Amino acid sequence: MIQFAVKVLVSALLIAGASELARRSTLAGALLASLPLTSVLAMIWLWQDGAAPERIADFAFSILWLVLPSLLLFIITPLLLRHGFGFWVSLGAGCVATVLGYAASVMALRAWAPP
Repeated sequence: MIQFAVKVLVSALLIAGASELARRSTLAGALLASLPLTSVLAMIWLWQDGAAPERIADFAFSILWLVLPSLLLFIITPLLLRHGFGFWVSLGAGCVATVLGYAASVMALRAWAPP
């Protein structure tokens, strides 16, 4: 239980740190937020929990392919905001596009993956 609490605390502090840093400097906040901290922490937590190296490698490789559709959020949201759409509409459209991109990517990976 303590290990889980440490995971939650470290993860929450990084997210809160990125948002606080962004209030002072958007570039510095973006740098911290853009680091693959979630992925790194998840791999550390998997290793600490005794996951096999092959499982961690598969996890990292899967992240690689799912990063690509996640970029839709960071293209569509600022584009819509700069064209006068409201925050929630812009963010919602970016999220919907990202979910659709994830679905398309997962289907493509399943179609191309060996049985």
